[in-house]
Amino acid sequence: MKNKNIKLSAEGIKSSLLAVVGAIRRYASVLLFLLFTFVYGYMIYQINTLSNPTVDQNEVLSQAKKLPTPRIDEEAAKKLESLKDNSVNVQTLFEQGRTNPFQE
Repeated sequence: MKNKNIKLSAEGIKSSLLAVVGAIRRYASVLLFLLFTFVYGYMIYQINTLSNPTVDQNEVLSQAKKLPTPRIDEEAAKKLESLKDNSVNVQTLFEQGRTNPFQE
C-alpha cells in the first residue's frame, strides 16, 4: 500500500469543485430530464396507489356498524300510512316514488 499524503487546502478543494461542476454542467440537460422524469413517475405511482386503495372487508363492516341506524318515529310512520290510505294523490306519489325514486 502506498501512503499518499493528502493535503486539504482551499485551492485543492476549489479546483476539485470546479472540475465536478464542469462535469455536471456538461450533463445538466440530461440530469434535469432525469429529475423531471423521476418526479413525474413518482407522482403517477402515487396517484395510482391512492386511486385504487385496498380495502379490508372486516374494516368496512366495522365502520358500517359504527354508523347510526336511521330511526323513524312510530307515530310519524302511522300518520304517513293513514295519509297514504286516505288520499288518492298521496297514493300516486308513493307509487311513483317506489317505481322511480330519482324522478321529481
